[in-house]
Amino acid sequence: MTGREFSIGDETLQAFVDERLDDERRAAVEAQLALHPELAERVALERRQRAILRSRLKAKFAEPIPTRLRIANLRAARRTSWTRGWTSAAAAVALFVSGATAGWFANQIGPAASPPAPTVSVAQGAQAAYRTFVVEVAHPVEVGVQQETHLLQWLSKRLGRKLAAPDLSPFGYRLMGGRLLPGGSGAAAQLMYDDASGRRLTIYVRAAEGSETAFRFQKEGEAATFAWIDQGFGFAVTATATRDELLPIAEAVYRGLEGKS
Repeated sequence: MTGREFSIGDETLQAFVDERLDDERRAAVEAQLALHPELAERVALERRQRAILRSRLKAKFAEPIPTRLRIANLRAARRTSWTRGWTSAAAAVALFVSGATAGWFANQIGPAASPPAPTVSVAQGAQAAYRTFVVEVAHPVEVGVQQETHLLQWLSKRLGRKLAAPDLSPFGYRLMGGRLLPGGSGAAAQLMYDDASGRRLTIYVRAAEGSETAFRFQKEGEAATFAWIDQGFGFAVTATATRDELLPIAEAVYRGLEGKS
């Protein structure tokens, strides 16, 4: 390693893609990209993905801000929540003073854990489903590819949105079939693909709140997942693959889930 090189972490690279670095750090990253073509290609893929999402959601930015999301209303809701929190805490203290044990008191008024971000929750659901069914030999899918039309109509009806099976043949994957799963407070769909070597990949879809349109990468063991939220639904692509291998597949899935080119 020369004196001009330094290690670029995922956070720094994402900040570079998002144009959040100061001039000095941006120049340093650009110097490293010139030395490492594989990093430069990764940045190019990230920027293409961001451009796709921005173009699709461009119309959303022209819409007026919903009343519930205006600053004044958010502040009012926060004050209401804060007041209720103090009321609950005061009631808990009164119970404690009257004889409740310290352990019970700590358990009741301790701060609740923050729920995971929507894309994290979707990714976790996708990885759990992947680990469960990717090892199945006799029954990896509930409805096989021979009944693809029925499968997609059935899953579309249960999820409340039209689904199409993306064509992943350019990556060597072919559709095996799919299944219906529980997901959050409703239903989830899983489509499973495999390649000539038997390696499997899954696409996971379920209703999800939030507006995280950027891809989120998550890896547990050998299973890697890209997840995103779009128009009230969460999507995830999971496979035993590297981040750079999975990203272009995730982009293709993003474009192909509704049969769009």
